[in-house]
Amino acid sequence: MALFAGNDNVEEEEEIGPLGLAATALGLVAAPVVLYSEYVLKTTGCGLPAGPGGALGALEGISYLVVVGIAGFSTYKKVKTGTGLPAGPAGLLGAVEGLSFLAVLVGAVVLGLTIKDFGSVPEAVPVDGGRCSGI
Repeated sequence: MALFAGNDNVEEEEEIGPLGLAATALGLVAAPVVLYSEYVLKTTGCGLPAGPGGALGALEGISYLVVVGIAGFSTYKKVKTGTGLPAGPAGLLGAVEGLSFLAVLVGAVVLGLTIKDFGSVPEAVPVDGGRCSGI
């Protein structure tokens, strides 16, 4: 007995093109970075440290842009067409889309909790005497 025999509801994999592949690759890196950054922000009140040569801070900032871009484009596409992003190869673009929305939601909660707990969000670039300058 075939499990999917006669099932006309099985969708064929939609071609996502080079931009979809790039979004998948970037999102697979960016979403976990953003979620970890949000965890660090919630537990310490500060974002990730700059790291060697500012590389970790740059990765954090770019990751936030990628996640917001993916979630924003997916929302735009959903409003315009009624469907979100295609699943992509092995469902990875769909997973990136879901992780991006999760990161945006968690970010909104962490933002509110950080303002409640610390009175403000930390400065984007640590400054002398700032809350996160000792990192």
